[in-house]
Amino acid sequence: MTDLPPTGDPTLMREIAKKGPFRPSAVQVQWLIVVGFVSVGYALYLRYFAVEFSQVALACEAGLPTMLCKTRLLATYLFKNEVFGIAALIVALLHFLRPSIVTLTVGLIVAGFGIVLYNIGLSGVAIAIMILGFARPAPATA
Repeated sequence: MTDLPPTGDPTLMREIAKKGPFRPSAVQVQWLIVVGFVSVGYALYLRYFAVEFSQVALACEAGLPTMLCKTRLLATYLFKNEVFGIAALIVALLHFLRPSIVTLTVGLIVAGFGIVLYNIGLSGVAIAIMILGFARPAPATA
């Protein structure tokens, strides 16, 4: 039989008060801003310089063996198979179940790539789920 503390026990009240919603610190928010801008910026670079730019597309289709063409091929394969959207959705669900800065960062990167690289539907849902993760209680720390 376990001894339960009385209802008005201050220790119990402090433990309940500690378990507030997930809120990143100021440094973590700055990290998220930098990571978000860099990932969306690189996705914009890939979209408008590697994927949609006709001269690069023609050169890559002709067999030019550069890193840009290999990156273009990989990005094209990933967004045609909706990998960015599915990965963003999986990471967002993990963030919703157990909010942390790591899942929020990875979700932001993958969802940013998904939004820019044609996986708008699933990535948009993933961003909405990540926002709902802020309403969840923060995980307990030892």
